Amino acid sequence: MTDTLIAVAGFVGLFVLIVLRVPIGFAMGIAGVAGFAAVSGWKPGLNLLMNSPLRTASDYTLSVIPMFVLMGVFASASGMSRELFRANRSWFGHFKGGTAISTILACGGFAAINGSSVATAATMTTVALPEMRRAGMEPGLAAGTIAAGGTLGIMIPPSVTMLIYGILTEQDIAKLFMAGVIPGLLGILFYVIVVRLIASRRPDLCPVGERADRAERWGSLRDIWATMLLFAVIIGSIYGGFVTVTEAAGIGATGAFIIGVLRGRLNAARVVECLVEALRTSASIFVIAIGAYLFGYFLTVTQTAQALTETLVALPIGPYGTLALILVVYILLGAVMDELAIILLTVPIIFPVIVSLGFDPIWFGVIIVMTVTLGLITPPVGMNVFVINSIARDVPLTTIFRGVAPFIAADIVRLVVLCAVPWLSLAIPNTMN
Repeated sequence: MTDTLIAVAGFVGLFVLIVLRVPIGFAMGIAGVAGFAAVSGWKPGLNLLMNSPLRTASDYTLSVIPMFVLMGVFASASGMSRELFRANRSWFGHFKGGTAISTILACGGFAAINGSSVATAATMTTVALPEMRRAGMEPGLAAGTIAAGGTLGIMIPPSVTMLIYGILTEQDIAKLFMAGVIPGLLGILFYVIVVRLIASRRPDLCPVGERADRAERWGSLRDIWATMLLFAVIIGSIYGGFVTVTEAAGIGATGAFIIGVLRGRLNAARVVECLVEALRTSASIFVIAIGAYLFGYFLTVTQTAQALTETLVALPIGPYGTLALILVVYILLGAVMDELAIILLTVPIIFPVIVSLGFDPIWFGVIIVMTVTLGLITPPVGMNVFVINSIARDVPLTTIFRGVAPFIAADIVRLVVLCAVPWLSLAIPNTMN
């Protein structure tokens, strides 16, 4: 059997395992080891299974993941999301669509200290959805706003997905984080525009909230100063080059812990719960990473990446035509697979193509992360949508998908803008040493 047939068989086997609901990390590991053994023999395959997981789990570069995860868990337990929502509602709640705008801004702020889209969506559902429904917002639009706002966590630094991309492609993670700032802010702007348009055309779906008095507005800022300071310290230290990304993650986790303790939100029992939750999340990420690395060795021995690079570069559709084809495939994958699994599985194959076509790897990191983000709110999977539905069971999935549709359209427009104007992603990284 030729290497090409073995490669095809490996992908088919992986797809079958996913259909059979084998966890994606184990599916990639099984298909990778079996495929590697088919090419190199069972003894090398078993040696790979013995050495690669340990090497991956003990990789210092990956130690940044549990630190950022822990920071997000401490931030959530410390009530930062609730304070962000309350402050934004005090300042913007009286505008057309103000409650929804407050939710989007709170999602963006919480994403800046959380880094997880799913966690942001779950947290803001418990915080903002009851308030939005009490304000008279249509349930589908309210839930759709949170689902879309949750995706900001994957773009605004720190972002675990951006971090994984940087590790896989050996790019400067600090520059990748900075590259996500303007696109993340652009996402907030586009979502706010969507809400304003809906509120103007259908005011019954998004009633105007009450105006907060001056004392309440300024008082709300006292509750979020620590959160803003934590974000400023992390991003400022990374941008200035004062610390490494791993050190910044440690500082962030420690800072979130101190804020929670000083506010009386983190007692001994709650700290243990946070540690367990962070451990579970980190372990699931590492299982996916180990499986992806095992599958990556299989792709290497079958020279799949080289063959795909030659094929795509030779297509008579030009660099941007090839890029569009790649992005369409990513959108389709994002609709049925976990975003981390997509990045870990496909980037080692696609990245050589992007380099060969002459695209900037930092810019492509932003583009690809945003593209897989669409899968979090796109049917049939839409992880953020399912998370919200699991918390607000009286809001049907179809209703949430209908509410999130305008935001999907806004994201597609944003993706086109970022592809057409790479400067938006590269402006800040280009100022770094």
